[in-house]
Amino acid sequence: MRIQPPDTRPERIGFLLLPRFAMVAFFSAIEPLRIANRISGERLFEWDLISRDGEPVVASNGMTLNVSHSLHEAPPLPSLTVCASFEPQSTIDDELVAWLRKRAATGCVLGGMDTGCYILAAAGLLDDQTVTLHWECLPDFRSRFPRVDAVESIYEVTTEGFSCAGGSAAIDMSLDLILRRHGEDLATRVRDQLVHDQGRRPASRQRDPVIPQEPLLQRAIALMEANLETPLGIGELADELDISWRRLDRLFARHLDTSPQQAYLARRLDHAHRLLRVTPHSVMQIALACGFASPSSFSRAFRRQHGLTPSELRRQELSNRA
Repeated sequence: MRIQPPDTRPERIGFLLLPRFAMVAFFSAIEPLRIANRISGERLFEWDLISRDGEPVVASNGMTLNVSHSLHEAPPLPSLTVCASFEPQSTIDDELVAWLRKRAATGCVLGGMDTGCYILAAAGLLDDQTVTLHWECLPDFRSRFPRVDAVESIYEVTTEGFSCAGGSAAIDMSLDLILRRHGEDLATRVRDQLVHDQGRRPASRQRDPVIPQEPLLQRAIALMEANLETPLGIGELADELDISWRRLDRLFARHLDTSPQQAYLARRLDHAHRLLRVTPHSVMQIALACGFASPSSFSRAFRRQHGLTPSELRRQELSNRA
């Protein structure tokens, strides 16, 4: 995944597996490299699996994967991918931050899969860079790390590093690596073996758009999503768009069969739903992060939309993980 090809072959890539990492993203990154080795008849790529203590790591699907190295036994590597998923913040501590900074200082190119960029950003290694991560986590990530340009794309490869949104996006990023290192013919043959769609480009959005292709409406939705913690008034939203609030109201009624207020509230509550499932924040913290002044008003609105209270959803999630 290193931007410039390493001096030796096979190219070695490290994968740091953190507790509850996304297995699907990890295997999606590895398989194209394995197939490239088989088709070419050469060992073009090798990978080293690393965990904090060298012990097996349990993925988010409950499966356990053996590794080859602990942090302190890992060999020098040209590039390293941080693999995470649920609750990435819980894995961050001084030891891991120091280790990642040391790797960066020695020239190792660092990247993240799924929510791996949380760890790199916490280590101060992503400031002023463009990265991507799973769409569910983007609003929370942007609020935590405003100096990082986090975008909703499939994957990003820059001069500083690389990142992908997880899931099948890791296939696209590995295919891009094969293309850059070994040419279009090999990348195409690997893609055909994977029966993978060739239409996705790095800047492709992670989700199919559900907003009608009406530019003014899309701008309104983007403003809402950028102001979840401190919601804009509908008059302020109309002013930002340089239209009247009546025209804004008609716009939402015509294209979405709802009002701007209802659409805005639904997005805030959907964001709250994601935070309750994937972060350890308290209900009060999540209420404030989604623009609610009190837990009681948050709880009532949340129950109307999702059919249970925030506390009930949190207990449900904890029970599912037990």
